[in-house]
Amino acid sequence: MTKASETALTIFALSSIYFALYTQLIPSPTIFYYEILPFLPFWALVSFGSYALFTLGWGIFTFKDKKEKYEELKIQIEEAKAFYKSKGIDID
Repeated sequence: MTKASETALTIFALSSIYFALYTQLIPSPTIFYYEILPFLPFWALVSFGSYALFTLGWGIFTFKDKKEKYEELKIQIEEAKAFYKSKGIDID
């Protein structure tokens, strides 16, 4: 199973549980139904945004620590240039 299908399956499962709670197919206490359940989608959105910003910031913070990957990328670029040059394609 790919990562995208796992993510889609998780989102589908969580949303089906949420809608079952929202339509009261799954019984829940009144206080939960009126005071907590309406705010769960917003909480999930804010949590996802926080996670995304953290991973982006952490990637920027640790960017200089990846010297080996930088060197590997330079070698791959040179190999690609040589390959295309052998095929008669000029890349500049």
